[in-house]
Amino acid sequence: FAEMAPEQRERIAASTRVSNPGCYPTGFIGLVRPLVSAGIIPAGWPVTVNAVSGYSGGGKAMIAEFEAEGGADAYRAYGLTLKHKHVPEMTLHTGLERKVLFAPAVGAYRQGMLVEVPLHLSALPGSPSVEVVHGALVEAYAGQRFVEVASLEETEALTGIDPEGLNGTNRMRLHVFGDRGGEQVRLVALLDNLGKGASGAAVQNLNLMLGLAEDSGLS
Repeated sequence: FAEMAPEQRERIAASTRVSNPGCYPTGFIGLVRPLVSAGIIPAGWPVTVNAVSGYSGGGKAMIAEFEAEGGADAYRAYGLTLKHKHVPEMTLHTGLERKVLFAPAVGAYRQGMLVEVPLHLSALPGSPSVEVVHGALVEAYAGQRFVEVASLEETEALTGIDPEGLNGTNRMRLHVFGDRGGEQVRLVALLDNLGKGASGAAVQNLNLMLGLAEDSGLS
């Protein structure tokens, strides 16, 4: 996706073929890549990601199952063999050297997703603070229209996050939740799996490739 790295837009614009990232990798890479680049998360660190998506992310068979009379499970964990197809993509494009441990799930709603990465700050080299982690994300996405980092004050005031909160948009919002002692953080990405996680990102990339305004046709 265009905001992944400083040089990414130029690389997309100069390409004749561009592959879109998966919806889960978009959220995960958005959260983790800047922290690896900044040296906050070592490349060899074992990273876990938990995520839930609307059932539209599961393809035709899953959509049919969830929309059939009687529906399906309210919440379903899957990828239980730890061989999800997006794991190599998540690992490669964050700069991590260890395979990511990915725990995906699907909910009984059509679209919208939350991608979460928990970290023990006290175990990381240098015991970085919540503010340092947040600052690295703010710096990475400064001035971006479609990727925003919520302030620590805004995040602290939240009592929950609706996975459908950015549906119908090409936006992604990142949050850094920290405990009072500053020993742990819970990184959360909110996006529409059919928007920034799919068609929105595709349109954004096409705009760059065609020399159009990057936000043409997007909200």
